[in-house]
Amino acid sequence: MFSDAIDAFNEIFTPPFRKVLIRSLALTLGVLALAWLGLGRLAASYVATPWPWLDMLIAIAAAVGVLVGLVFLVAPVSALVAGFYLDELAETVERSIAPDHVGRALPGGQAMWLAVKFAAVSVLVNGLALALLLAPGINLIAFFGANAYLLGREYFELAALRYRPLDEVRALRKAHGLYLFVCGLFIAALVAIPLVNLLTPLFATAFMVRVHQRIAPRKNTMGQAAF
Repeated sequence: MFSDAIDAFNEIFTPPFRKVLIRSLALTLGVLALAWLGLGRLAASYVATPWPWLDMLIAIAAAVGVLVGLVFLVAPVSALVAGFYLDELAETVERSIAPDHVGRALPGGQAMWLAVKFAAVSVLVNGLALALLLAPGINLIAFFGANAYLLGREYFELAALRYRPLDEVRALRKAHGLYLFVCGLFIAALVAIPLVNLLTPLFATAFMVRVHQRIAPRKNTMGQAAF
């Protein structure tokens, strides 16, 4: 487990991962910048007082408020953008581990659905963390527990679906639930670090591909067991 986590983190800095990281960050920042400008102008357009200086103060406050809100969305948006490349990265990891045992690419619709799920889970766990800010102790337990379970589950499914149908993936996940939860804590630890958490989709994919290869019975791409 520890060696898989170290190998996965090191793989983030290899050329295929760096390319996806740069691409996803550029798209994420572009989308958020456009959203900030658009929402800031929209908020300012509803401001109309007899005092220009007050209009300016309100417009500035609105822009700052929108910016704070968008900071909260950086991780979910980056997870959504990166999600469209994760299947490709999973194949890269598989080839580096066992070139003769590579899964099949996910259908476009399923890959898109997984990307949306990653973003939704990111919004959920970050929202949970914000909601529990006023409950010291409990918020940390809830944050790490929710991240470990939800993110560990989703990224394991991404890795496993390249080899087996969903019902088998879920059965495998339930059979190794505690192990996968502990693996999910590595992902949760990364999520807890501001800015570094932008690496979460890349690390989690590389990590869970390794975890799946370690605990799952080997199958070929046609779904037949290959022990």
